[in-house]
Formats: sequence, C-alpha cells, structure tokens
Amino acid sequence: MNWLQRIREDIDVAFQRDPAARTRAEVLLTYPGLHAIWLHRIAHWLWRRRRFLLARLVSHINRFITGIEIHPGAKIGRRVFIDHGMGIVIGETAEIGDDVLLYQGVVLGGTSLEKTKRHPTVKNGVVIGAGAIVLGPITIGENARIGAGSVVIKDVPPEATVVGVPARLAGRRPDQVDALEHARLPDPVVRALSKVVERENELEERIRHLEQRMAELHALAGVEAPAVASGEQTQQAIWDALQDVIDPEMGVSVVDLGLIRDVRLQNGDVHIDMIFTSPDCPFAGQLIEQVRGAARSAAGIERVHVHIRDEPWSWRHVRLDLSNGTANGLLARLLSENGEDRPAPPPPSPGEAGGRTSP
Repeated sequence: MNWLQRIREDIDVAFQRDPAARTRAEVLLTYPGLHAIWLHRIAHWLWRRRRFLLARLVSHINRFITGIEIHPGAKIGRRVFIDHGMGIVIGETAEIGDDVLLYQGVVLGGTSLEKTKRHPTVKNGVVIGAGAIVLGPITIGENARIGAGSVVIKDVPPEATVVGVPARLAGRRPDQVDALEHARLPDPVVRALSKVVERENELEERIRHLEQRMAELHALAGVEAPAVASGEQTQQAIWDALQDVIDPEMGVSVVDLGLIRDVRLQNGDVHIDMIFTSPDCPFAGQLIEQVRGAARSAAGIERVHVHIRDEPWSWRHVRLDLSNGTANGLLARLLSENGEDRPAPPPPSPGEAGGRTSP
C-alpha cells in the first residue's frame, strides 16, 4: 500500500469514528489527529534509519502544530484514529496495533529509567477514553476498553472493560455499546456496594423475622403484649427508623437528604413517598428495600408501599435539624458549597402525593 492509499484509508477511518466529519477536505485540512499520525510516520521512518536528531525535530514540529507528542520510536499500526488529541503523549517504546481509538489527554507512559521496553503495548481494536493514563510495559488486550480518566498499571485482558484509579476490571466489553458512550461503562465500585447493600437488606429481613418469632413466643408464654401505638407515634417511629437508612452515594441519611417526602398510614398500610437524587440512581432498588424494611421493623406492619415521585431532587430538599437550627457536619458543608442555608419545605400533604408505586 503506497502513501496515498494510506492517507485515503486514514480519512475513511475519520468518517467511521467521528460523526462530526462532513467532507474529505475538512478532514484533510482540519483534523490534528490525522496530521499527527502522518508526521509521526515521517519521524518514525527517519528514526528507523538512525537519523535520530532529524526524527526528533520532526516530532517536535508535530507537537508544536498538533499538541500531540509522539516519540519517533513509537510503533503505530494502521487505521489508528486520534480524536481531538490535545495533550496525548506516546512514549518511545510504545506499540499500538490496528484500529485503535485514542481520545484527548491519553498518556502511554513509561515507569523505568532503563533503556528497555518501558511503555505499553496496545493491541488491535482498543478504545482508550479521554484522560486515561496507561503506565509501564503492560499489554492492553485486543478490543479492550479503558474508561475516561482511568489509570492503568496492570495488563488488561482481551475484550475487557476497565475503569477507575487504579483501573479495575469492570467486566466484558459490551458489544451493544458504542465506543463513544463512555457514560455507559460499568462501575465495579457501585456493583460491589450494591452487593453489600443487598446483603444488609437480607440480614435486616432475617432479624425482623426473628423479632416477630420472639414476639409470638412471648405471646404463647403469656407475656403481656406491649400497648398498641397511636397513628402519630407509629409515623414518628417510622421517621426515626428511616434515619438509619443511608444513601450509599452520599453517605447521608435518606431523611436528611430529603429523599423521604411523606409517611402516612392508610387502612392499616404504610405508604411512603420517596424521590432520588438522580433518575439513574444505581442503588434505587436497594434503597427501596431498605426503606420498606425499616418501616416494617418500626411499625410492625407487613404491608409497606413505597411510591416514587416524579419530581427532581435539589439541595432545597435537604432537611436541617430544626431542634438546633443546624445540619450535621457533612450536610452543613454540602449546603454551604451549594449556596443553600435554609431547611427543606415541609413534606406535602397526603393528598398531594403522586408518582409511580413500587409494589
């Protein structure tokens, strides 16, 4: 394949990888990622012929023009596309396979002062998100995916997705997710926390059943049953119990965050109105179960219905401790950072409740 065919191939890749590409002239003249690849090929050609100084000069000019720093000794395959590219650094002994996609700010760096292989090897079909840093003589397997902002210091298996600092294996790369959709990458930390919350829900449910069994045994033994609480006392007991339900993302009680909008008793059932800080809350299911379990334990009522309101959460929902006029330390800091210094409005009346119901 001659140099003109390679240029055409690179331009075709730009159309495949970038939805903003409109005309071939636009891509040819205004895409710094392509310019960086083309200038690197010249620098690498000189490097292989031991014209080291001239190769470094071409590389330096490349960096000045495009903002992309590629050492002339780096090996780069075909159809590699650099999107935007500003701030990308590729070290001397780095090796990049075919069909690789790099976003701005990616670093393929070394971790040794020895003149040996000290930079990463990136296999075919890899996608590396914006700001990701890959360090050391490690190997990124074929078709792997590295989330934006990750720091990779260990080998990545083929077809895998890694995210985080340091990067952790988050699962197999999903075929149905486009390379541009970095917001849909799995989160191993959230997944681990979800398992912990699920286990906590199971243990709380077991404790509740044990308490019920003990109450039945006391009844059989003739122990006098406690007096039945009034409706207001039951509601207050539920509010108090919900204070122990912690939002895993914020580390704050769901009551203090204002996620619990109303608690009411109707026909012997408990109804709880609730919102989330985000429509895509990853712990929604676990939080609903925790709220339901806490209400059951406090009220001794089996039928607890959690209604999810269709309303956005804001900092004004955060509840202050009205007994002393201040929030706890974390809430006080969060409120001050967001310019909020007033308590949430009182919960709406039962007649204003709305939204969808969690069965």
